[in-house]
Amino acid sequence: MLRQKAVVLWLVGLSGSGKSTLARSLERALHERGFLTYLLDGDNLRAGLNNNLGFSEEDRRENIRRAAEAARLLLEGGLVTICSFISPTEAVRETARAVIGADDFLEVFVNASLETCEERDVKGLYAKARRGEIKEFTGVSAPFEAPQTPFLEVRTDQQDAEACTKRIMNALLPIVSQNR
Repeated sequence: MLRQKAVVLWLVGLSGSGKSTLARSLERALHERGFLTYLLDGDNLRAGLNNNLGFSEEDRRENIRRAAEAARLLLEGGLVTICSFISPTEAVRETARAVIGADDFLEVFVNASLETCEERDVKGLYAKARRGEIKEFTGVSAPFEAPQTPFLEVRTDQQDAEACTKRIMNALLPIVSQNR
């Protein structure tokens, strides 16, 4: 009925790398082309489904597991689901991939240098982490493992959001347009 191939586009990267900006831009671009999408990110999940989770390592893993379960349900409903989560380790991304299914999981590494991410930090989270006010902050006091074999990597510290969106759309459209 929707005349689109449902997939989950999983955007990963450091806080401030541009994941949310690209997710919103992709959502608009897909809607303009008549695709039905849904955007999942930390803000909309932590306001409801995950409002009982904190930021411990265990809670972060559970946050991603629940996000993947929600994305799988949207996938089964035929939607192109755009997920924007730091997803700092290969293990947590592998959990998401296993829940969703490898064939429908398209990982996009939204890459920017730590320095760029810190410059973009409007909430001051990196500064708080560097002062020790935030424990286990990814990129400062907690590790971030770059994806080894993502579907696509975009460098938001080298290209603007429009160019990165275009790159992702060029890779994504042939896949989601299969039923058109």
